[in-house]
Amino acid sequence: MTEPTATPAEVPEGPETDPALAAAVREVEAHVAEAGWDQPARLYALVDTAALVTREPALAASLGLADPTTATGLTPVEQELAGEEPLERLLEHIVWPATVVGCAAVVERLVLPPAADAELPDEAAAATAYARSHPDRQEVRLVAGATRGGATYCALRMRAHDDGASVVGGTDLVPGLLELVVATLAGDPAEDVAEEAVEGS
Repeated sequence: MTEPTATPAEVPEGPETDPALAAAVREVEAHVAEAGWDQPARLYALVDTAALVTREPALAASLGLADPTTATGLTPVEQELAGEEPLERLLEHIVWPATVVGCAAVVERLVLPPAADAELPDEAAAATAYARSHPDRQEVRLVAGATRGGATYCALRMRAHDDGASVVGGTDLVPGLLELVVATLAGDPAEDVAEEAVEGS
């Protein structure tokens, strides 16, 4: 709940940033932001745009993509999340097909200053109540993305500074969520590629 510890001044985008992943994560963040706050968690598959146009022309057309010769970068494709299980637990069981080269998870959280950790209760319900009542709490939206190639990127928007210019980006802003996202891309990809109803960002 208090995981993001870096301030905007501490997280400049370095040369190690994957520009395609960063662009996709920021695209996801901007898309989700259009619907406002108090949203459920979301999950996006990141697919190679040129390959998507070639392999799934109908889906690509629905996303406004058509020409594989000009299609570049990564395209986020929203996945349908069923049930009430927290996204963090769902991520523990996800295996992506080989056509998915990365993924991005979106969650809203309450963030407390580091000094509040000493008084944070161990029990989950009590910790949540403590965070909601803390005078220095901040509501944030976190987007954590990763690729099979090992690149990571995060975007963070604070509800108190709800504008695109104030969105913070960096490769390691949310280590815990990033770890779960990266784990879904480890190991052998799923062999069966099921065509699902998806919603592009």
